[in-house]
Amino acid sequence: MTPEQFIAKWQISTLKESSGSQEHFIDLCRLLNEPTPAEIDPVGACYCFERGAKKTTGSDGWADVWKRNCFGWEYKGKRKNLNEAFVQLHRYAPALENPPLLIVSDMERIIIHTAFNGTVSKEHVLQLDDLRIPARLQLLKWAFSEPERLRPTLTTAALTEDAARQFGQLAQTLCERGHDTQQVAHFCQQMLFCFFAEDIGLLPNKLFSELLKNGQKRLEHLPQTLTNLFNTMATGGFFGNDPVDWFNSGLFDAAAPLPLTGTDVQKLRKLAELNWSAIEPSIFGTLFERGLDPNQREQLGAHYTDPASIMRLVNPVVLDPLREEWAAAKLTIHQLLEKSTQQQQEADELSKSQVTTKAKKAAEKALKAALSFNTKTQNQIENIFRDFFNRLQNFRVLDPACGSGNFLLLALRGLKNLEHEVILESERLGLPRSFIAVGPENVLGIELNSYAAELARVTVWIGEIQWMLNHGFSLAKNPILKTIHIIDQRDAVVNADGSEPNWPAADVIVGNPPFLGGSKKRSILGDDYFTALETIYSGRIPAGADLVTYWFEKARMQIEMGKSNAAGLVSTNSIRGGANRQVLERICETTTIFNAWSDEPWINSGAAVRVSLICFGNTKLKPVLNNAEVAAIYADLTAGNNEVTSDLTTAKSLVENAGASFQGSQKIGAFDISGDLAREWLTLPNPHGKPNSNVLKPSWNGLDVTRRPRDGWIIDFGVKMPEMEAAFYEVPFDYVVTHVKPERIKNNRAVRAKYWWRHGDPQPAMRSALKDLPRYIATSEVAKHRIFSWLNAAILPDKRLIIIARADDVIFGILNSHFHEIWALRTGASLGLTPCYRPSITFETFPFPMGLTPADTNGAIETLDSGAIIPTVAAEYRDHAIAIAEAAFQLNQLRENWLNPPEWIERQPEIVAGYPERIIAKPAFAAQLKQRTLTNLYNKRPAWLVNAHVKLDQAVAAAYGWENNAAELNEAEILQRLLALNLARGKAD
Repeated sequence: MTPEQFIAKWQISTLKESSGSQEHFIDLCRLLNEPTPAEIDPVGACYCFERGAKKTTGSDGWADVWKRNCFGWEYKGKRKNLNEAFVQLHRYAPALENPPLLIVSDMERIIIHTAFNGTVSKEHVLQLDDLRIPARLQLLKWAFSEPERLRPTLTTAALTEDAARQFGQLAQTLCERGHDTQQVAHFCQQMLFCFFAEDIGLLPNKLFSELLKNGQKRLEHLPQTLTNLFNTMATGGFFGNDPVDWFNSGLFDAAAPLPLTGTDVQKLRKLAELNWSAIEPSIFGTLFERGLDPNQREQLGAHYTDPASIMRLVNPVVLDPLREEWAAAKLTIHQLLEKSTQQQQEADELSKSQVTTKAKKAAEKALKAALSFNTKTQNQIENIFRDFFNRLQNFRVLDPACGSGNFLLLALRGLKNLEHEVILESERLGLPRSFIAVGPENVLGIELNSYAAELARVTVWIGEIQWMLNHGFSLAKNPILKTIHIIDQRDAVVNADGSEPNWPAADVIVGNPPFLGGSKKRSILGDDYFTALETIYSGRIPAGADLVTYWFEKARMQIEMGKSNAAGLVSTNSIRGGANRQVLERICETTTIFNAWSDEPWINSGAAVRVSLICFGNTKLKPVLNNAEVAAIYADLTAGNNEVTSDLTTAKSLVENAGASFQGSQKIGAFDISGDLAREWLTLPNPHGKPNSNVLKPSWNGLDVTRRPRDGWIIDFGVKMPEMEAAFYEVPFDYVVTHVKPERIKNNRAVRAKYWWRHGDPQPAMRSALKDLPRYIATSEVAKHRIFSWLNAAILPDKRLIIIARADDVIFGILNSHFHEIWALRTGASLGLTPCYRPSITFETFPFPMGLTPADTNGAIETLDSGAIIPTVAAEYRDHAIAIAEAAFQLNQLRENWLNPPEWIERQPEIVAGYPERIIAKPAFAAQLKQRTLTNLYNKRPAWLVNAHVKLDQAVAAAYGWENNAAELNEAEILQRLLALNLARGKAD
């Protein structure tokens, strides 16, 4: 069929929808050279007329044509309202598998609406005469065969980012003029909702855009005009000649528009040109909040957490359990229907075969019984549906750190989608029509930030309205925004009076609580708040735990008290170790972690971080870790199995390891100086005749170990030196007075303010353990590779170094072995992608070989002929000690020769005795020497290094008694053996 033939035929047609729609579609197929449904799909499985879907009006209805992954097509009679047809398609799109195109036609016009996820919908209107134009005809051809070609290029995310950026800049401008930030936030949110209401038709005739256009001409009257509009929206009525619905919700109650400049209005008019109906509120809220909050404005153009990441928590906590309930309900319904159908068929067969009076009576009885059973079955099915509808309607989701509401919005959408699916299923079975009941009242939030709390309310309401309109449902009015209290603006973990706050009961809890490291809580939150946290949560949360853990503990308590069933929260990935992990251990004691992502990228306040996503509570779902089913999930977010004990979080600190590992000194102040300045001061005299070398030390941090030493020094007045004595060291003391004292005397901790000339946490126990040692073992707290190195006793370790107070090569070798390395990786925490080493949970829990533990090696030492040093140990362990020490000594020699090749360097003594030699690069090798770092060495792992570690591992394995099969052991088996040793020794202790 040619375009001319098609146009000629259908221009004069007067056929009604029922008699003409299928012929019209078949003619289109001929025109486009596309097969008809019956030609390629005789059974109608993926392409058919009258696809079996019920309209939510309750009447029988079908998608007139449906092609899987292409379109749903609805016909109307000539010159009928095609918008009604489009609304109908929207309503039952889920039953049509959500096709990417929704097409409506009255046989004169064909309108293609794109419905691709994540894009701004686009409309293509084709009149009959347009079919003569090849490019227009091609659009229709693509709808049949290549619908992806019709995917809009503008995504909802891009549109939203643009809108949020422009609006955020305007909000920032208003704040910079001195207006109250809360007033700016409220005013901007009123305008935001007006843009949205205008584009979805709630404000008629482009009312808000026209108001801005006219207001630009008379700026002095614009605030009053806006006030009049907002007041009308608050109560309903007329604005000029235009009727305005009653909006309510409190958003327009306090109408206090701010004065705007001509430039401001021009920006608003530009914003009005955007398609606000397609804004993604879950993104907009986060980005716009940054423009309102003075503390976040520098993040205005930063990234945000995408909805798909949030759904990793919302799905397993909110939706998957409900889907399982619905699946079980559907199974029961289908079983009832099958039984009813079977009974009816048996009665029908009996009725057909009757030949005697007795048989006739039996048939009548069977038919009567079948009818009764059918009625009973229908009632049972209706009750099942009603119960599940009630379950959804009463389901509550709490986000106790809701921010601008993105978690709540996505949870609400998921609940509404599930309810819609259930409605379509019930209508397919011919049950009475059910109305959408899930709404904003199903979500609850707690948020301290006033900007975010108000924005969360707007976000949820915009999302609700969008969903209703996008699925073909009309909005409830009078008012449009019901007065529902869904967001509490308050602190979620500490009340103003210092007591523990209550959370409302809710079926589930989800959210992204604030990230703040445990060491920063006091300085950022203040002494009073920090003390309140310690008091309220004493015995439940360690004082050094991150702030986010308080939300985990509160959620755990809600579940334990029966006020919630499950929770899904975001945390930094450091929750897997250290003090933070104790919170997860409490969770595992009272409930179950059933879904988790142990280490994932995330956006927090505009910055990229590494997080753990953790779902816990009462559920029948199988445990899933990192998207794979497992037997169990432990508190360190590793998987367990049913055969062997492998939960490393059960490992205990061992008495034999106590008092050997420490964190370095924490200075709290600008005590650092350069090596050149230190050498200058080392030559200066003091009035009491004592040298500055008493208080000047080389200072190493983690980077000095993993990279090249910086030649950094530090002023150190020890742990007890009085101020009067410190002052005798004239120049170093004056430096501390100038550079340290001004900040330290303002420190929140009284002891740090009082003793301002000393380091904030000088680690007296560490210093005592090191005082008689010529050297000690150090490893960077945070490092890609778990490497242990020797440091000279004169070096003061920074807090970023973990110190082992031993000088022998046996402990050094065991720590550098593969066995300790994998233990450290599994028991330690993480900072982003980088593993962290913790003395308490990594070193103190590690089971050293029998007879070679830190307790066994804390005595006299002996130097072997090779130069290796061993401790004095029991005779039966001496051979193992020698083998490990020799291998470790060789490993260290090889590493040192690679790091500092004798041909490339010169060794110079310090200008005074008592300090390690300085390593100076020869000029020709300076650039090459900079690349000689332990990190680079272990990244490269040359064969000699691998061989040296193999030799060391063999010696350590022999000490464990594993020499016969050590090479065959995988990491899981090694960890299981080490854990078994730990538990056995812990029990003995």
